[in-house]
Amino acid sequence: MSISWLQAALLGLFACLASLPGMGGTTIGNYTLGRPLVGGLVCGLILGDVKLGIMCGVAMQVVYIALVTPGGTVSADVRAISYIGIPLAMVAVKSQGLDYASADATGLATSMGTLVGTLGTVLFYGTATLNLVWQGIGWKAVEKGDFKKIYTVDFVLPWISHILFSFIPTLIMCHFGADAVTALKNALPMDGIAMKTLFTVGALLPCVGIAILLKQIVEKPADFIPFFVGFTLAASLGLNLVASACVSLIFAVLYYKLDMIQTTGVKASAGAMDDDDEEEEDI
Repeated sequence: MSISWLQAALLGLFACLASLPGMGGTTIGNYTLGRPLVGGLVCGLILGDVKLGIMCGVAMQVVYIALVTPGGTVSADVRAISYIGIPLAMVAVKSQGLDYASADATGLATSMGTLVGTLGTVLFYGTATLNLVWQGIGWKAVEKGDFKKIYTVDFVLPWISHILFSFIPTLIMCHFGADAVTALKNALPMDGIAMKTLFTVGALLPCVGIAILLKQIVEKPADFIPFFVGFTLAASLGLNLVASACVSLIFAVLYYKLDMIQTTGVKASAGAMDDDDEEEEDI
């Protein structure tokens, strides 16, 4: 499997759109197109294998499911993961002849995405640094009262940053990286230590994403109960993601209702105590 210049250019374009707020806001860009789950579908459509693209996207999404960027601090760049890591992972899985649904394929895809995601932080900070130049031009325009120039600063100049640090790196790495990944097939046999290490590390990486997610949502030991109930239902009943989501929605509604009843009861008790205090004062 190889990636043509046209396919690499399309991937580079989506890499720009995935992180360009002017495209439609951060919601459409970073938090939609930039997610590996969505990026896997886009990469699958561009490279002509939707099933493999989605499989790679799902594998990488689990690792970065709880990824946040507080204050601009980025541990991994999902833009690079989605539009560099997923295409190269697709090439690696196909070149090794692995079954898409196998654990080895998932582990290999996850390892490729993690390597590229760490490298992508350099591209992210490069974009942010160059954007400071445009910000300076914008402030000067405001000081001079040239408010029309702000539109250029907001919607035109950032494209230069993303072309330099998103489009061009994605174009080059996807086109030439695919050949390099294919060449690894001969250099690294499937039963070798290097490939087995990649499979093992890749299989463990989803635990990191789940652990980070748990750290954010678990505040007390009782919060583990609904989390493990979901895994128990999926494992014992063989539920797919859609069915599991429906069951979780039912639990979420019940939990919300119980919480509202408890909150209403506390407020009612507090109101009754206030009334009693007022009656005592009247007496």
